[in-house]
Amino acid sequence: MLYAVICTDKPNSLALRQAVRPEHVDYLESLGGTLALAGPFLEPVNETMNGSLIVVEASSLEAAGKIAAADPFAKAGLFASVEIRPWVWTINNPDDEEE
Repeated sequence: MLYAVICTDKPNSLALRQAVRPEHVDYLESLGGTLALAGPFLEPVNETMNGSLIVVEASSLEAAGKIAAADPFAKAGLFASVEIRPWVWTINNPDDEEE
């Protein structure tokens, strides 16, 4: 099952995000096929990163939570909130075979 990990940064935390970002990217890359997609949310005006959307394949909500908790951003205390929700990739799923 896929799980969407929806993270919102704490206010005024861009410096922390930038400092920890290399470790965060390395962590996501280490997930291999467990990671479906990932990327930052942006402020609408200045496009400053202010959160993350990470979609992972996991056996349960608890397993997805463990993946999220191991992220260096989470360990560094970057996030004001983290929501994990089951998600179904319905449209433009690259795993769907063309008919």
